[in-house]
Amino acid sequence: MLTLVGLAPATYANRNTWELSGGQRQRVGVARALAADPPILLMDEPFGALDPITRAELHREFRRIQATVRKTVVIVTHDMAEAFALATRVGVLDSVPAANTTTRSSSRCRSLIATYWTSGWQP
Repeated sequence: MLTLVGLAPATYANRNTWELSGGQRQRVGVARALAADPPILLMDEPFGALDPITRAELHREFRRIQATVRKTVVIVTHDMAEAFALATRVGVLDSVPAANTTTRSSSRCRSLIATYWTSGWQP
């Protein structure tokens, strides 16, 4: 599992938590979750506490891992750019009890992208 998340087992298998960077800790967390082979993975703000460079790197790694393991992953985030960058479907919780879901190609998604594009975000 460590190899899957981009960590060399010979280097990282015996390290303690305090010896790992934030990005390495996130990778270990993903490896631990995948080791249980759940049908669905729930990730609550998995990239929120990371610096922008590490976050971008882990986004790329997440997409690579997702393509490999083909698991359904539910990511909770407040970052709309992150949601659109990582998701095939996006659920938007607003001031209503149920989510409005959309896909990247839907008109709702294009509307949300247009809103965030004007604020400097790009898909």
